[in-house]
Amino acid sequence: MTDKALENIALLIDADNTSYKGIDPVLTVMAKLGQVNIKRAYGNFAKNNLANWDKITHRYGIRPQQQFDLTAGKNATDMAMTIDAIDLLYQGKVDGFGIMSSDSDFTPLVTRLRQDGLVVYGFGSVSKTPAAFKSACTRFIDIDALIKGASDEPEKAKASPAPDKNTIDDDLIELLGTAWKAAKRDEKGYAPLDEVGKIAGNRSSFDVRNYGFKRLSDLFEAIGQFQIERRENNGLYVKRLR
Repeated sequence: MTDKALENIALLIDADNTSYKGIDPVLTVMAKLGQVNIKRAYGNFAKNNLANWDKITHRYGIRPQQQFDLTAGKNATDMAMTIDAIDLLYQGKVDGFGIMSSDSDFTPLVTRLRQDGLVVYGFGSVSKTPAAFKSACTRFIDIDALIKGASDEPEKAKASPAPDKNTIDDDLIELLGTAWKAAKRDEKGYAPLDEVGKIAGNRSSFDVRNYGFKRLSDLFEAIGQFQIERRENNGLYVKRLR
């Protein structure tokens, strides 16, 4: 993924399968990538369970795309989002996407967008989203973690992060260990932290926010199997201990 800020990002929201409470933290994440100039939410907003989207769309400049349930069991929202995404792709004016949904039906769409070299960030509930969709994204970020992080920001600022036993597992440690091995290490076994992070990100949809951390260094320190060393110019390096 390029470090250059993207000039035109489209955020497409499956309102039927995501929470309106995640809009603000999602836009904050996307803003770090570049300019989010296209914001569209899709769903049947005549339903009571989508009533809260009314104020949200106006507040954040999101264009609501009304999709009526014309046939029982058929999801017009998925079709509309997919068609719009492909239209934007072929117009050639969008260089990145955000997809807010926990629906695995968007896996082929994400795969197609990435084949053209576009950055695609997925935002959904990690417990509800199938692995195929998460893996297809450039990054998949747990929207529940973002919402929680936004709500208890003052508490987090006072307390040091603690590992979540339910999310930091052997698979994560193996992923980070493999990334460390693949990185260029010095004679002491230390590798640049940012390089390790990029390798881990290229191998999966890995993102530290899914584990309750804001910084990669905090995650490594919480695991306890790695050592972080700060060098001149504030450069961070990591070494596996066991």
